[in-house]
Amino acid sequence: MYKLAELEEIIRIPPAELGGSLDDATKRILEEECEGKLYKNVGMIVQIRDVRRIGDGEIVPGDGSVYQRTLFEALVFNPENQEVVEGKVSEVAEFGAFLNFGPLDGLIHVSQVMDDFIDVDLNNRRLVGRDSKKVLRAGDKCRARIVSLSLNEANPRQSRIGLTMRQPGLGVLEWLEKEGERNG
Repeated sequence: MYKLAELEEIIRIPPAELGGSLDDATKRILEEECEGKLYKNVGMIVQIRDVRRIGDGEIVPGDGSVYQRTLFEALVFNPENQEVVEGKVSEVAEFGAFLNFGPLDGLIHVSQVMDDFIDVDLNNRRLVGRDSKKVLRAGDKCRARIVSLSLNEANPRQSRIGLTMRQPGLGVLEWLEKEGERNG
């Protein structure tokens, strides 16, 4: 889920940055240090905006840098267990498919793709339902539910997010549209 959060951080402004605009330097440093990072109680910071310096900052003897307390608004992505997400299949593997949603990827295990036996066709990067003939391909847009969540702050790309599409209203968007036409 995307949300706006108000955060506070102390940053180090090196001496080389002190000759120009402190506001510009503060924002640039926050963007470099925080955007794309995952914080356990906040989520992944996607964008920093509305940066305000608090006070004059402090100089540490022997360092020459200014340590500046800041308050800023951040657009964060914080996935939650049982949340429904939409994304695009980025890769199909023997054990399932990876769904890219927001700045993260989750795994839809083959057992969670559909209520059907699955044939894996790696040559064509797809999973095929034996009886239903439904096909999940790389590039398909899907709706899934988060069923397990283990976020890795040190390396967000190694976070483990388990997804399912075996519930009503979930699956490849094209399948859902066809089901809606049959039911409507």
